[in-house]
Amino acid sequence: MSGFTSLGRLLAVPLALGVFWTAPAEAKKSSIGGLYSISVAGLKIGQGSLSLVLQGNAYSAKVGLKPAGIGTLFSTGKGGAEASGWLVGSKVVPAKYKMASHAANRDFYVALSQGSGHIRSADVTPQFKPNKERIKVRNRHRKNAMDPLSAALMPVRSSQDALGPAACKRKLPIFDGWTRFDIQLSYKGTKDVSGRGYDGAVVVCNARWIPVAGHRPSKASVKYMAKAPMEVWLAPLGRDNVLIPYRISIDTRTGRLVVQASKLRLEAGQRDRAGR
Repeated sequence: MSGFTSLGRLLAVPLALGVFWTAPAEAKKSSIGGLYSISVAGLKIGQGSLSLVLQGNAYSAKVGLKPAGIGTLFSTGKGGAEASGWLVGSKVVPAKYKMASHAANRDFYVALSQGSGHIRSADVTPQFKPNKERIKVRNRHRKNAMDPLSAALMPVRSSQDALGPAACKRKLPIFDGWTRFDIQLSYKGTKDVSGRGYDGAVVVCNARWIPVAGHRPSKASVKYMAKAPMEVWLAPLGRDNVLIPYRISIDTRTGRLVVQASKLRLEAGQRDRAGR
């Protein structure tokens, strides 16, 4: 995979989200739009755009990614992804996911069909080259797994749990079309943020990347990612009991990678925390 595509797949966890399903007109609706700034070692390298719609128990989302700042000197790649599905209590049940990007004169494409919390089918281009060391992705790895964008939508049982330890008490089982991995979250604390379209508290989670299948265990990048310090800030945007990443940081060999909301716009059909 190219560096840009690998970065895009990493950023899919914090950014998120398609337009495949239409909820009944009477269902309450919340929509979020915004921009995320992407930097490494304090230098801006990219920009992500986000649109998310929550209507009834359905979600529909879209994200775009392109170089920005100093990143335009090194890459002409760009990409985007869409995802949709349903929220069932405190669980996310994805339905469809598509990702397409172009970088280093190559096209990358993923289409996942999902149901009942499992990956039912996957169409991926390009395929990994055969390698005996690579841990093969088997059917069991596609069960109880979700796409990267749907994983960025994090519901809790009630609004009282939104800014406490329960928000971080989760393991995200993710299949991106090539690899299966987990993101293990744990509670760290809370912070107050303001000035980017959301004024209020965010819950701060420590995060750990756990490779499961599709990886080559001896690769230096896999070993590094498994140990790299990560942190995710979650904000209750759109609804009190649904959180999305406001900021994510990952320590890399070239400096800290930070993806942070730079501008958010919220339109809510019901009362929520934003602007309180």
